[in-house]
Amino acid sequence: MSTLHPVHTIEDLACAIAAIPYASLLGMQVRDEAGQPMFFLPYAEHNIGNTLLPALHGGVIGGFLENAAVLHLMWAREAEGIPRVIDFSIDYLRSGKPQDLFCRCDIVRQGKRIANVLMTAWQDDAARPVAQARAHFLLA
Repeated sequence: MSTLHPVHTIEDLACAIAAIPYASLLGMQVRDEAGQPMFFLPYAEHNIGNTLLPALHGGVIGGFLENAAVLHLMWAREAEGIPRVIDFSIDYLRSGKPQDLFCRCDIVRQGKRIANVLMTAWQDDAARPVAQARAHFLLA
């Protein structure tokens, strides 16, 4: 899938999430927070990796952050094409508890062909992130 309908609003983002199979599988959602998209992953037992702690699976956290960045770029650019990942680096800072996970994306730099995005995921307190990721994307 290389194109979706143009993304102009938070409602368009919600439709885009529904069109991305992995984002739908995770249960990813979006809402408007001060005019910016704020992505969240409601707690679901199937997203648990370590059942002994219990803790969210690292791949779930990484996939959530990557999808959030792609969607954020689509929203910020109001573009139809899906940005492609060039590189992705994640720092896991603490265990993801069995509760909702939130994400905010910041476009650090965007040119005509490449964008650099910083993603931060947290649960109880935005000042205590669960993970931070940085990625470069090739813009469609």
